[in-house]
Amino acid sequence: MSKKFAAFTCIISFIAVCLAGFNCYMLIKNSGDVQYIIYLGTNDKDSNNPVFSHDEAKNKLDEILTKYFDGFTITEALGGWKDENGQIFHEYTLVIYLSDTNIKQVHAASDELIKEFNQSSVLIHTNRTRTEFYSFSGE
Repeated sequence: MSKKFAAFTCIISFIAVCLAGFNCYMLIKNSGDVQYIIYLGTNDKDSNNPVFSHDEAKNKLDEILTKYFDGFTITEALGGWKDENGQIFHEYTLVIYLSDTNIKQVHAASDELIKEFNQSSVLIHTNRTRTEFYSFSGE
């Protein structure tokens, strides 16, 4: 085999591998959905006391979320952190799972949550996932 043919074969093979890699990347990038998870603390950012009772917080959260989303899931958690002096704090935290939405809606709802619950911020996780709304199709 000539050196030119060997070099040509190597170049073509390299291009093929690059194209295959790019194709896989695009398939992964464009497949699936995005799930957003918002972590909402319920202690006032200034006093570190609860803004609402647990039931009031869930009701207020439900009221706000229904303005922005057709569906959501809420779970309860306990959040914790250390302040700049090393003091440990804990707070009742509401975790909101969202699918079939976009970051603009998530930010709009988060703006209202931050204001209503007097927070410095909320934590938003953005996860690539595959979502399926499955319905039983048998008898």
